[in-house]
Amino acid sequence: MKTNYRQILVHIDNTRRSDARLALARHIAHVQDASVAAVHAAQPGYYHAARTLEAGERLATVLNQQHAERRAEARERFDEALAEGSPRATWAECLEADVIRAFSQQALYADLLVLGQHDPADPSSGEVPADFAPSVMAQSGRPALMVPYVGAVPASFDTVAVAWKASREAAAALTAALPLLQRARHVVVMRWNETPEAPRASGSILGLERFLKLHGVAARFDDEAPASPDLVGELMLSRCTDHGADLLVMGCYGHARLREWLLGGASRTVMRSMTLPVLMSH
Repeated sequence: MKTNYRQILVHIDNTRRSDARLALARHIAHVQDASVAAVHAAQPGYYHAARTLEAGERLATVLNQQHAERRAEARERFDEALAEGSPRATWAECLEADVIRAFSQQALYADLLVLGQHDPADPSSGEVPADFAPSVMAQSGRPALMVPYVGAVPASFDTVAVAWKASREAAAALTAALPLLQRARHVVVMRWNETPEAPRASGSILGLERFLKLHGVAARFDDEAPASPDLVGELMLSRCTDHGADLLVMGCYGHARLREWLLGGASRTVMRSMTLPVLMSH
């Protein structure tokens, strides 16, 4: 019996790939009979102005109006997309300047988030913090399907690559991806084990292959050569190309320091250089 997502939350803003994220969320919802919620989260212009100068009341009013117009444009594109037919989606807007906190609150009630890779070259990228996606994952604890800012978004995930190491983050990502893995034609598990560990239990111990089989997933396993964390990210993406993968599943590693979310080596590389959608979980 296949597992289904029931609620998918997609981040809407004014960047070029926002429409692609909505289309992907709706496609997954169509296949899995899920609901789609679209939440517009972008920081108003006066939020940035207040950080660099003493914005007067008149400037704040102008910037606030510009933000309202941009939000209305995003809503118009949303309505046009839904005119194409089902599945339908609901619309909501974050009302506070701290869009990470506002969106993370909504994320608590979703099975899967659909977020976008930060594109510094996009004219609208400044409306969303560069660490929006990893911070939302960290604050909400929910898995996210990351859409890259380059390349075509696949219509379906026929070949899925799983980057595995025995960790909480990887296990969370794998479990979150089960509804997609169960529908994939091919699943390949790439394992990087820096140092083989002695078994911590004896007898009928549990393992990944049996776990996947119990969930109806037949996977092929590739044991990769050990590599440093800074190189694993590049190797993951390279091996995804070799396997012809449409999707990469991996844990998201990192920690918060002050107000900034700091990613680990492999997570940072994939976040920066992804060439295919990536399902991540912290």
